[in-house]
Amino acid sequence: MARARMSDTGMVELPRALRDAVGLFLGSEVEITESAGRLIVEPVPAVSPETMDKRKMAMEALLAKRIRYEGPPITDEMIDQAILDEAKRRWDRVQRQWDKDVDENAVD
Repeated sequence: MARARMSDTGMVELPRALRDAVGLFLGSEVEITESAGRLIVEPVPAVSPETMDKRKMAMEALLAKRIRYEGPPITDEMIDQAILDEAKRRWDRVQRQWDKDVDENAVD
């Protein structure tokens, strides 16, 4: 069993023997869970270069299928106006529903 001390920032340095035993190196990720009052630290498997190549090829294929925008340039002002228009549309819809609910629940 190995011991480690937690710093004031919550960091714990794993002893080298344990890091080497499970193949942890600089930048390795671990998952930390709690079970029955115990902390469990498990290495996250590293992604192999072959897997990274496959992911890259899949991403390139996905990007190749994207629909290209052929219209006129869109400015930040146009985007801002579209956002405001949609917000107003949604607000108006909520207000109409609220007014309808108030009318239905009105006490005569």
